[in-house]
Amino acid sequence: MPPLHPLFLSPLSHTMAGNRLSPEVWMLLLVAAACAHAASSAKPKVCDKGWECKASVYCCNETISEFFQVYQFEDLFSKRNAPVAQAVGFWDYHSFITAAAVYEPLGFGTTGGKLMQMKEVAAFLGHVGSKTSCGYGVATGGPLAWGLCYKREMSPSQSYCDQSYDYPCTPGVDYYGRGALPVYWNYNYGAIGDGLKVDLLNHPEYLEQNATLAFQAAIYRWMTPMKKKQPSAHDVFVGKWKPTKNDTLAKRLPGFGATMNVLYGDLVCGQGSIDAMNNIISHYQYYLDLMGIGRQSSGDNLDCAEQEAFDPSTASSTSSPTAAST
Repeated sequence: MPPLHPLFLSPLSHTMAGNRLSPEVWMLLLVAAACAHAASSAKPKVCDKGWECKASVYCCNETISEFFQVYQFEDLFSKRNAPVAQAVGFWDYHSFITAAAVYEPLGFGTTGGKLMQMKEVAAFLGHVGSKTSCGYGVATGGPLAWGLCYKREMSPSQSYCDQSYDYPCTPGVDYYGRGALPVYWNYNYGAIGDGLKVDLLNHPEYLEQNATLAFQAAIYRWMTPMKKKQPSAHDVFVGKWKPTKNDTLAKRLPGFGATMNVLYGDLVCGQGSIDAMNNIISHYQYYLDLMGIGRQSSGDNLDCAEQEAFDPSTASSTSSPTAAST
């Protein structure tokens, strides 16, 4: 305890309105001083959960590997290693957990109670599964069983190079979609590379060579506001984002629907009940079922059919189904 204020040094040496402090008043003042100091110096409790989560208040909750285990990953992505899959042998549980460990101390899959934690993992992987799927209507196991089939765009329509002062294109390099949440365009590779401290602008191919890095890039995108004055997908999902009056008027409200708005803008949202939006929702709910949560826990504001985009698409971003967000 720090030195006490002189007022508390001696109950006999001070007066109040001409009267000596009684022992009872002295004791109350002493206790009040101690409590005030304790309150002012109290720090949030932090915890360590081994290599997966260290030195964070979020580590005091369950970590992802405690409620999402390898058999569940295999259930969610049961066809990813089928002979027809492009990314056979690339994606695995260990790569996902290793990547997630970087962000669990920041709240990824560790925010809120266990239900919210599990829902966030299902929500994130719902986006991943829908964007890397090669499933179709009559595919074996159903169209939702084919997430993580791809690790790159198979037939790029262009090089996705846009003139950028901050992230100029590297000669001879193509910036087509790669990764777990496919990254398109040079400026997106540059910005995400800066966040990960990896030179993706010059070497975008890293995202199709290293599954852990590919998951890291996707989680970074989920956790990080990619545009000024916009929330992250994480924040709108776990309830850390509070919509403004303008957001409410634009029908942007916390929930899974807003994650699609953050990640894809008006390429998916504000267009009514379109297939592109419904496919993402279907993957999220399918994963909720497989993880034992159930789609009845999908949460409010599930879709973004009537939401105005946080950031309307530019002319260049309209060429890619996922370029608007990164």
